[in-house]
Amino acid sequence: MTDVQFNKGLIYVNALVPLALLGYDAVQGQLGANPVEFFLRTTGVLTLTFLLITLSITPLRKISGANQLIKYRRVLGLFAFFYGCVHLTTYLVFDRGVSFSGTVSDVIQRPFIAFGMIAFLLMVPLALTSTNAMVKRLGGKRWQRLHRLIYVTGILGVIHFWMIVKSDVFYPVLFGTVLAVLLGYRIYNKAKPKMVPERSAA
Repeated sequence: MTDVQFNKGLIYVNALVPLALLGYDAVQGQLGANPVEFFLRTTGVLTLTFLLITLSITPLRKISGANQLIKYRRVLGLFAFFYGCVHLTTYLVFDRGVSFSGTVSDVIQRPFIAFGMIAFLLMVPLALTSTNAMVKRLGGKRWQRLHRLIYVTGILGVIHFWMIVKSDVFYPVLFGTVLAVLLGYRIYNKAKPKMVPERSAA
């Protein structure tokens, strides 16, 4: 087993620990007075957390020079999508009772649901095109343009979280600040002039 495989194994184990703890607490009836809301809030936070960790890989790689970090970006991004799926499934099944009309009515009455839905839908093509085969099929530049949707997903996710919270906005502000720093780094890195090596005199 290579170091990369071992590290990916650690990511899998640690990424699934929160879900295992949630499942255990659910079985034990320890999710509070509103277990569905607690489960939704927790899986939503996990989705945003993995999304921001995924976005942090490139800045960390460029700043630290640890190019091997890029090998873990895909799995981290897929866990963001995984927890997004759990979050949405919980909402549709346990909160809306698999009712299409009830879901549409809820989206109309509570706009933050629409922001969350759009954010999730934007994650779908990112997950489906995350394989090496899809990178080759789309071509590097087209693949990169498509995967810039992750920035929009992050913004919509933070707005979704912000609109849910009624009074204590500490965590939405925290997530928003981290996202702003990550996006700001990308904008700065792209805008700064490239250093062109001087030609030696003949």
